[in-house]
Amino acid sequence: MQKASAKDIKLLVVDIDGTIAGHSNTISEPVKQALIAAQAQGIPVAIATGRMYRSALRFHQEIGSTLPLMAYQGAWIQDPTSQKIHRHLVVSREIAHQLIDYFEQPQLRRLLSVHFYINDQLYVREITKESEIYAQRSGIVPIPVGDLRQVLTNEPTKILALCDDTNFISEVLGNLRRQYTPAELYLTTSVATFLEATNASVNKGTAVRYLAEELLGLQTANVMAIGDNFNDLEMLECVGFGVAMGNAPEPVQAIAQWVAPSVEEDGVAVAIEKFLLQ
Repeated sequence: MQKASAKDIKLLVVDIDGTIAGHSNTISEPVKQALIAAQAQGIPVAIATGRMYRSALRFHQEIGSTLPLMAYQGAWIQDPTSQKIHRHLVVSREIAHQLIDYFEQPQLRRLLSVHFYINDQLYVREITKESEIYAQRSGIVPIPVGDLRQVLTNEPTKILALCDDTNFISEVLGNLRRQYTPAELYLTTSVATFLEATNASVNKGTAVRYLAEELLGLQTANVMAIGDNFNDLEMLECVGFGVAMGNAPEPVQAIAQWVAPSVEEDGVAVAIEKFLLQ
């Protein structure tokens, strides 16, 4: 696809964690003002995140976005103003049961905290240290249910496995990618300690394409996107102008048109000022 120059940009899409929000779990004032300035100049801003819809909502409101919010890697696209859910793609019960069986193996069960997201609620087997840290950052209270099979009367939007051992997460990700083709399940990492599984049609690239083309009548060539991790790859590849954060892994930086300073250096503000503000 022919890449756009920055002057062609009519929509800006940003990730949350590692992009507009760093260690503080908040948006810095320079980044917030740059996002507001872009919108004042006529470039609407949307959020595409792996977070739950409810967890992402405060960021959407803080930057004054008027567009639908793309949550769960784009599996759930909802307009916070009208409450209309434009798209909701789920993992089949069959695959969800298979993943539970896989994660329940003794050598995995003792190392992984497993999260199931159903109807924008978070269900866990038990509250672990990792779940507590996650809950504090996301602002979501997990619901412990013991056997996760009990909640599969509804199909999950996303399944997340957490572990502090990043090498172990990489190993599990590799094993699952050998078991499931991309046509069966979308597997990614949003941070090195999070393994995420969603419907095969889900990724931020398909979500941004849906928002731009189906809802806004724009071409993806007229979109600028900013992200920092492997779950942003498809988004950065599909848009006209992809920006990776300075804190992004090297393969993510390699596919971007430009690499911004890190999140702690307000890289999003630098990118907006450089390319979008006249």
